[in-house]
Amino acid sequence: MEAHPIPAGPIQVDEYDYEGLAPNASLTNNMIAGAFAGIAEHTVMYPVDLLKTRMQIINPSPSALYTGITNALQTIARVEGARGLWRGVNSVVIGAGPAHAVYFATYEAVKQGMGGNDTDQHTPLAAATSGACATIASDALMNPFDVIKQRMQVHGSTYKNIAECATQVWRAEGLRAFYVSYPTTLAMTVPFTSLQFMAYESLSKVINPGQRYDPVTHCVAGGVAGGIAAGFTTPLDVIKTLLQTRGTATDSQLRNAKGLWEAAVIVKQRSGWGGFFKGIQPRVITAVPSTAICWSAYELMKAYLYGR
Repeated sequence: MEAHPIPAGPIQVDEYDYEGLAPNASLTNNMIAGAFAGIAEHTVMYPVDLLKTRMQIINPSPSALYTGITNALQTIARVEGARGLWRGVNSVVIGAGPAHAVYFATYEAVKQGMGGNDTDQHTPLAAATSGACATIASDALMNPFDVIKQRMQVHGSTYKNIAECATQVWRAEGLRAFYVSYPTTLAMTVPFTSLQFMAYESLSKVINPGQRYDPVTHCVAGGVAGGIAAGFTTPLDVIKTLLQTRGTATDSQLRNAKGLWEAAVIVKQRSGWGGFFKGIQPRVITAVPSTAICWSAYELMKAYLYGR
């Protein structure tokens, strides 16, 4: 038999670029990775999100106890115990899976369609458009679960579980209660997601030019991107909270708020311009690690699935 020389040096193995959609990448893979990321993001940071809701609600009872993170924590610990920080978490767990599956599947599909995966250059327009389309689709699924979550997060909420909350809201206020905040949600999440995706894509390509799987890159880029986006969109988040919790208010003006503009006028009248930034500290504190977790979990699962 003829002998073949063994080549010197390490054997080179072709590497796949998991950042781009592989030829055999499926919608199912993107949806699984997205669902995994969404559940991880929302459950880990849920207690801080609850603090944010308590601080944003206008005239909660007793309002003085929710003027800051420390006061809010002390009140909840004293009155409700540690379990109070997790009220309503089942709603986001159930909703986050399918909503984020749709979110990331839409993101990947639109980015691929706009050529965002076909170049190593910065593509902010493709990233922003992909993010906007993703949030429009996912928020349609997530908005009712978000309403239930915030109703259960309110101080003194008597709902025992998400089924009871959903049933009572439906009977008392109808389907509209679950979507009255949807236009405001989109007004907030579209710029939030566009800013986040542009920042994430740009930072990732600067920090990790080779676009290989790198947990540190995804964590840092995701956290910074989320913090920037959260800070800029806090005023709209305050308005969204007012609309989603209006059914728990005893004040007729709050209960009858019908949309973004009317809610914004109420916030200005009751709290001045500063009212639009209530809860910004816990919101940013939530956004930085939660988006870091979300992107890290998504990229990890995507790398695993595409690697297979």
